[in-house]
Order: sequence, then structure tokens, then C-alpha cells
Amino acid sequence: MEKVAIIELNEKSLKLSIYKINNGKSCLSLVKNQSCPLGEELDKNELISPNTKNEMVEVLKVYRKMIEGYGVGKIISTATSVILKARNYRGFLDEVYNNTGLNFVILNDEEYIKYLFNAVVNSIDSAKGVFVYVGAYSTYIVKYNRRAILGSVTYPIGTYNIDVKDEDLDSKVKEIKSQLIKQDFMNDLDPDCKFVGMGDAFISLGRIAKKIQKYSLNVDNNFTLTHENMDKTFDFIKGLELDKIRKIKGIDYDDAEKISAGFAIIKALFEVLNMKEVTISTANLREGLLQVNVLSVSQEKFNDLLTNSLESYYEFNSDEFSINQNVYNMATILFKQLKVMHKLPRFYVKPLRIASFMYDSGKCINSEHYSRYGFEKIVFSDIAGVSHRELLIAGFICICQNLDDFSLNDWIKYKDILTDEDLDAVRKLGIIVKLAVALNASRKPVIQDIVCDILGDSIIMKTVSEADPSFEILEGMKVAYDYKKVYKKSLQII
Repeated sequence: MEKVAIIELNEKSLKLSIYKINNGKSCLSLVKNQSCPLGEELDKNELISPNTKNEMVEVLKVYRKMIEGYGVGKIISTATSVILKARNYRGFLDEVYNNTGLNFVILNDEEYIKYLFNAVVNSIDSAKGVFVYVGAYSTYIVKYNRRAILGSVTYPIGTYNIDVKDEDLDSKVKEIKSQLIKQDFMNDLDPDCKFVGMGDAFISLGRIAKKIQKYSLNVDNNFTLTHENMDKTFDFIKGLELDKIRKIKGIDYDDAEKISAGFAIIKALFEVLNMKEVTISTANLREGLLQVNVLSVSQEKFNDLLTNSLESYYEFNSDEFSINQNVYNMATILFKQLKVMHKLPRFYVKPLRIASFMYDSGKCINSEHYSRYGFEKIVFSDIAGVSHRELLIAGFICICQNLDDFSLNDWIKYKDILTDEDLDAVRKLGIIVKLAVALNASRKPVIQDIVCDILGDSIIMKTVSEADPSFEILEGMKVAYDYKKVYKKSLQII
């Protein structure tokens, strides 16, 4: 197993991230973030002060010791182009290298866009579209198709270099719109083009928008922000003083000052690009750096984000007794064979895949009653390639492996996202997952296939196996009571 450290120096912080890497899969193990007012200092003096320089060097010394303690084999150190504003940046980087051995690479706009692009296409399931990044000193608009950048434009507009006063926010939006001169590729956008928003400004806007619309799920990635909700959120922030913005839960104290500027840029982008909605991505620079510099060496480009997410989860959460892949395969077989019974559309295949692959994810809390604890693990594990609705359905499918664990009160919490059809689906699919687990009772793929026959009020499942499936059949028949409760037919396995 390899360990990789990524150090990022930007306008407001020094961040250390340490990843475990195995078989082309990654797992974030540690994140440390130390604030430093580099951007504001450079805006005023174009110099890194001795005090700021000393503080950053001391932080990097600590990071270096942590890296050595974790046994990291590869270090990637990057700085955004903000550092070029300092007339003494070369001396600072030399001092960092002499004290820590860390050699920082300064990213230009083209490199930054490349890394952000690789991060976003591995966080949002969108074959083609436009991603918009609002940064501290620049805003990027990038058109892509099938993992290739078709065109991009960089505007020198960011949350740090535009002066916004709350009482003059609408006029600031008009001013920003006049600076967003359209490029040719922006005039040729498909009416159904998918827009993806990146950066702290979009994440903060999404968090406040969720509070305003009373959105039930506290997950940032893949949240869809409509033009209407954006306008409501903008108007809400426009009427707040800075102290009140800082008190909003989920908003970083240091980011509060920049929120109005970020929202003004986003509102201008909505109007210039005629965006009906934008999907917010929490993907960031470090993920792009990892993908390009580490994972792409040992991992082919994948089109199925969900499969990659599940395999990454399995890589770092499995042991010698794990049968997740077998349960996943059996659940897929049962879904097809029982289609006449469950009558569910293909939409539910993704939630079933997640729930069956992570059926035992709750074991980290309680190994015996794992089904009731798998919900949080599934919903908050940063599974990529699925919507919020699909994530919630997968979590409830996991719970419904034991129907007694299912609570209608818990379900009602998410009534703004889930449907009545989903309620019927999670019970049916929960039984499929439970049956798939039972049919792998020997923890080996004894049963290769299932053939189902419906006879009146009964369904007969014929097992296809190369070894004796007696134990699997015995365990499978224990599901017969729950099966009849949900599917209204008797179950017989032979």
C-alpha cells in the first residue's frame, strides 16, 4: 500500500492531505488545514511579511514531521498563482525548501483548469457539459465532452478582487455581467447542457439554499441548485449583515466576508450563461492532483463512477471474510429474475447496487445488527455517480434487510426528496438484498444462478450450482416469511 501527501498553498490556507493508495484506489486518511491571510496581505503590500513567512515555515515543518510519521512515499506540493503577486516569493520558496525539503510547484491557469477538470468529472456523473469554478482571483468556465476539454475561458474576477458592499450588490452583479464577455463556445451551448459549479462560493451558496428551501439531506456534493432557489438565496444574503452571515451553520467564519462577492459572481454567471440549474460539486484541487499524478498511472480512465466508488470502498473496508461482490452479483440476478414480481423500473438498479455492495457497512458500529446502522455509512460515504434520491433509497434498502428496523418517521424526514413509489421499492429491494446475503451463506459463490417459476400464490427459485447448496437453501428459506409479507407470495427454494 502506497501513501501520498498533497500540500496546497493558496490565498487563505496551508492544507495537508494524506491518502492511502492501493490497486489504483484511494482513501483519504488525514486532512489538516491551517489558515494564513496570504491573499489579503499580498493585495495590500505585494510582499510576504516576515511574520507570515515564519508562521508558514513552522506549519510546513510540522506537516513534514506528520508526513514522515505516516510513512508517506510521495509528496506533491503546489501553490496557486496568487503567490506570484509577492515580490519576494522566490526567497520564500527557497527558505521553505531549505527548512523542509518541500519543493512547491506554482500552478498556472491552464494547469489549474486541468486538475479541476479531472476532479469534477470524477465526482459528477455527466458525460458532457460545462463546469464553472469561482476562485479567489479567477473564474473559469470550461466546456467538456467525454472527458476532453473542448474550450475554456478565464476571467480575472474572484471573491478576493472585487469590492462588494451589501447595499450595492445588484449593481455589482450588472458590473460583473459586463465583464463576462462570451466566447464562441459559450454561444453554442446545448439548451439541455448540464452545468456544474465548483469552489467554496458554490458550496456555501448550496448550503444556505438548502436551509432556505428546508432541504432534508445535509450532503453538498451533487446538490442541484435551481435558478429560482439561487435568486431566493441571493436576496436573503443581500439583506444580511456580516455578523449574521457568520452565524449561519455550515459557513466558515473566514469565508463569510467573501460570500457576498461569490454570490454576486454566481448570479451574474446564471444570467449570462442562461443557466436553469447547476449541480454543485465538492471536487477540489487535491483530488485532481491525485488523479492525474498518481491514480492515472495505475488506473485506466473509468466511465462508471459508481462502480469505481464502490470498488474504492471495498478496497479499504473489506477483510478475508467479505462477500460484498458475491452479494452484489446475486442481488443483480434476483432483481432480473423477480422483475415480474417487483415491477420496478431500471431507476432502482443503482440504489440496489449500492445497498447490496455495502449491505454490511454498518458492521463498523455493530457486527450483529449491521442493517440498521448502514444508512449513514451509505449516505455519507461520498459515493459518486448517483443522485441524492438514489443515495437515500440505497440507505433505506440496507435498513430493510430487517423490516423491523425500518421506521416510517425516519422516512418522512426525507419526504421532499423521496416518493411513494420509493417506499414500496425499498421494502422489495431490501428483501432481495437479504435473500442475496442468505444465498451466499457459505461465504463462497456456491450458487451461480437462479431461475424463478411463478405458480399461483407461490414462487419457486431453482438454484444453479456446482457444489452442494444445502446450507444456502436452508438460510434462504429463513427469508420466506419476510418475502411473503412484502411480495404476497410463498417462497420455495430448491
